[in-house]
Amino acid sequence: MTRLEADCARCAGLCCVAPAFAKSSDFAVDKPAGQACRNLGDDFRCRIHERLTESGFRGCVVFDCFGAGQRITQETFGGRDWRGAPEIAGAMFATLPVMRQLHELLWLLTEALKLDEARRLHPKLRAARDEIDALAARPAGELRGLDVDAYRKGVVPLLRRASELARAGAGGRRPDHSGAQLIGRRFRGADLRGASFRGALLLGADLRDADLRRADFTGADLRGADLRGADLTGALFLTGAQLRAAVTDPQ
Repeated sequence: MTRLEADCARCAGLCCVAPAFAKSSDFAVDKPAGQACRNLGDDFRCRIHERLTESGFRGCVVFDCFGAGQRITQETFGGRDWRGAPEIAGAMFATLPVMRQLHELLWLLTEALKLDEARRLHPKLRAARDEIDALAARPAGELRGLDVDAYRKGVVPLLRRASELARAGAGGRRPDHSGAQLIGRRFRGADLRGASFRGALLLGADLRDADLRRADFTGADLRGADLRGADLTGALFLTGAQLRAAVTDPQ
């Protein structure tokens, strides 16, 4: 199975070149799509990686390609890069958003396969993962024309059902906050075991000391959410990028 976390040493710095970003609280400068970030070194590594946040590039800290970057570089384009072979630059950059979506689905399916409560769904989850992985192995030309949303529609119901099965035994009220706007909401010390925060906006929410065991965070926006002291044991579909976007206890 392809590694589903970023391995920058094996990537050609695609996330530092392909996307556009505008000067904001997340990025210190404007950058058009296809233009290398001023902080990208000749070795495709970020020159300010250790001080991104204080340099005004918080958006980079919370981005996660789920391993799409190195797969494009090493597999799709056979180890070539856009500097050494500028003729492939456009194709590489156009492939990144598609591959990232596929790898995010692969990550979610892999996480669902770890849930013992969803064991009855494992054959279907495994089949879906194999199908998505096969799509990600296609040539660049085919990847760029792929309708990822069509495949996502087949995967989402499986993930929802796996979440329901996992959260059923969590106890508590299991509140449903799916898609809710919870910006700045106060949940300090709340019993949120088995809650669904799928697609919820939790920017700046106060979740300190909350019981979030087996809560589902699929696609939740946790920028600035305060998770200090919260119990996240067994939290579902919570990514490293989401945690980096939140305020958490010192490691």
